[in-house]
Amino acid sequence: MGSDSKLSAMKSLPLLKRCLGYFLPHKVRIIVAVVSMTIVAAMTGAAAYLVKPAFDDIFGKRDQAALLLIPMAYVAVFAFKGVFRYLQNYEMRLAGLKVLETLRNELHAKMIRLPVRFFEDNQVGMLMSRIIMDVNQIRNSLPSLVMLVRQVLEMGFLIAVAFYQDPFLATMALVVLPLAVYPIVYFGKKLRTIGRRNQSKIADISVLLQEVFSGIRVVKAFANESREDKAFSGQNRKLVDIARKEVVYSELSSPIMDLVGALGTAFVMWYGGSKVIAGETTPGSFFSFIVAVGLLYEPFKKFNSANMDIQRALAGAERVFEILDSPGIAVEQGGAEAFAPPFEELRLEGVSFTYPGCPTPALDQVDLTVKAGQRVALVGPSGAGKSTLANLLPRFYDPEAGRIVLNGRDLKDYTLDSLRRNMGMVSQDAFLFNATVRENIAYGQAEVDQDAVEEAARAAYAHEFVTALPEGYGTVLGERGVKISGGQKQRLTIARALLKNPPLLILDEATSALDTESERIVQLALENLMQSRTSVVIAHRLSTVLSADVIVVMEAGRVAAQGTHAELLETCPLYARLYAMQFNEAAPETGPACRG
Repeated sequence: MGSDSKLSAMKSLPLLKRCLGYFLPHKVRIIVAVVSMTIVAAMTGAAAYLVKPAFDDIFGKRDQAALLLIPMAYVAVFAFKGVFRYLQNYEMRLAGLKVLETLRNELHAKMIRLPVRFFEDNQVGMLMSRIIMDVNQIRNSLPSLVMLVRQVLEMGFLIAVAFYQDPFLATMALVVLPLAVYPIVYFGKKLRTIGRRNQSKIADISVLLQEVFSGIRVVKAFANESREDKAFSGQNRKLVDIARKEVVYSELSSPIMDLVGALGTAFVMWYGGSKVIAGETTPGSFFSFIVAVGLLYEPFKKFNSANMDIQRALAGAERVFEILDSPGIAVEQGGAEAFAPPFEELRLEGVSFTYPGCPTPALDQVDLTVKAGQRVALVGPSGAGKSTLANLLPRFYDPEAGRIVLNGRDLKDYTLDSLRRNMGMVSQDAFLFNATVRENIAYGQAEVDQDAVEEAARAAYAHEFVTALPEGYGTVLGERGVKISGGQKQRLTIARALLKNPPLLILDEATSALDTESERIVQLALENLMQSRTSVVIAHRLSTVLSADVIVVMEAGRVAAQGTHAELLETCPLYARLYAMQFNEAAPETGPACRG
């Protein structure tokens, strides 16, 4: 147990130091807060000291001047204390909010640059919780530490007053203070552990809510509201159980501290009272001493509370810095060369790729060449590796073996920004943001005028339905574009790609989720998009790729054959079978293996 506490202390100190480092840019505010804090602590001691002249001069000597001056001094002390307490809290809270802003920006900047695989392995709700909830705990680290220092200073001034009035009695009263140290340490450790669990459970609930609300149509389609309600209630109950334990340890510390304070105060009342009765001290000195000792235990209790806040902040910091510092969570790295059009040639040379946890490779020794101006179609059964290949081109994933060469250079030599800005992707999942039509079409562009947006929309056969919307191009489309149909969403993503004007276009089953009428219109829009552009087209519906310059047939992660439609019908039974299934023609019963 002793080694555990040493290890915890060793981990806590660098963690706290790291948290406090974020407050350094706001040192002027912190200096103002510390000076204010010192004045507040001094005023607490002054308030205790004023009790002696109040009793001795006003009530004992019946001094008229004292009757006027001491109440005025008392009001002045508390006025000063109030002004500087406000200044301290304002400056520290503002510094905390600035730190919160910085940390959230850092965490967001790190997360958004992590590889696609990271987001596949981690739930969105958990990542949201790190940015919103865990970071919020860290901003309390320095304010709580400053509060802790203020309590120490207040205790120092009050102890000075107590010793000034009666050194022996002050010594006796302070003997019991060390008894309060153990509960502070004990409850602090417990709250750190519970704080960790609490943040983790909040993340679990965020994950659950994000999944349910994103998939609300599925929930309702299966009439599964009651089951989801039970699942949420179960997680919520666990969160309450953790919070209950936090309340137990947090609230137990107060009565224990009160008991310690009562022991000291009781002894002081007995001993000091006997000295007043014996005439060895004045009632003013005694009551001034009593007030000082009584006030002394209050900052000690707040000291405990500030320590608890620091422990919660450290629990949140552990989870935040896990993302910021973990060597296993690295941002995407590009090369130093900026890719610049024109597009000349793209080659895959022995490319292999396997998804984590999968026994078989998604791509296995794939060789493929795409030349400028070509329309290359990838076809094959589900799981053949078509979409995986498409995701390697913008470097959403990197091949485990082999290499991809663009214009004579390895893809890894190019900067990610320049590479991706010169590739356009339209997939079956037409993702739109909760923004206006104009903002969705112009997404990723620095400055685009309305004419360019409308021109792209017309080419994508979207202008007509957009102008019919309530606010035209200013219409907000809702989350994932829920306010328009699937075909309309797809046409807006095509307009977005047209405005981007990339030299290389990747279409990943862009019409597979559409009805016949929508597919016809979207196909016309795609023809406009592919005009005079190199295209890699993935399609389940062969009708959309029959006119491609090269059709590549894939099976089990390999290129089974490639050629024109007519050539593949003759040479590749797999392609002939796929064609026959879609066009209701009889497939050849036997035939040669695919040749390409």
